[in-house]
Amino acid sequence: MFKLLVVDDEPIIRKGIIKLINFEELAVGSIFEASDGSSALAIVKREHPDIILSDINMPVMDGLEFAAKAKEINPDSKIAMITGYNYFDYAVTALKAGVDDYVVKPVSKEDIRQLLVKLIHDIKKQRNADKVNEAVKALAGLKKGNGIDSGYRQQIIETISRQYNESEFSLKMLADTISLSPGHISMLFTKEFGITFHDYLTAERLERAKILLLSSDLKNYEIAEQVGFDDPNYFSTAFKKRFGIAPSKYRLTSGEGE
Repeated sequence: MFKLLVVDDEPIIRKGIIKLINFEELAVGSIFEASDGSSALAIVKREHPDIILSDINMPVMDGLEFAAKAKEINPDSKIAMITGYNYFDYAVTALKAGVDDYVVKPVSKEDIRQLLVKLIHDIKKQRNADKVNEAVKALAGLKKGNGIDSGYRQQIIETISRQYNESEFSLKMLADTISLSPGHISMLFTKEFGITFHDYLTAERLERAKILLLSSDLKNYEIAEQVGFDDPNYFSTAFKKRFGIAPSKYRLTSGEGE
């Protein structure tokens, strides 16, 4: 669930936003309020809200100064200003302060809802991209192994990258490709990569499955097949064992707040 912070020196506006919007359908679970930028910063430090809606004209610290400081504390938060200004110079200043969007007063319930929908979409998109990058880095880490290169490393990596999606791919097939005995390639593999061939192949398949879960609409059984699992149930079991979450739940919760 996402965390939202509403900052405005007028209680009626804060309460209006909180009461009028159906936050449950937006997956917003925690809502915080502040009447000025200074007290809002304390909440940002403590709660790290995912989304911040702030007025610009406030006592103690105005919205733009608050936005700049909030971004220093939590760069990933999305900040939108609710303001009476609607001209180019203001937009430039707001962007420099780290503001992600703004809506001009007077605002309606639908204006606020659409703004939140957009910001949440942006958060999910960024988090998905971050998770894809993590999976790509994990794949790169697998290939790095122990950093010991016997001369077969690149050939092994290329063979697995080319054939990981074949459910029948085996240590013997790898050995045949490289023209070594299965026993020799087994010992060599563990020395090169620090894990067994089976563990390496499973890890590669599952990291690639994560990428497909995040970047496609393929069903679980289709993803299982594409990464080399001929049994979707075994795929789900292996995924949950490695990452602590079922693939279907991983996809559903991807991008949401904690």
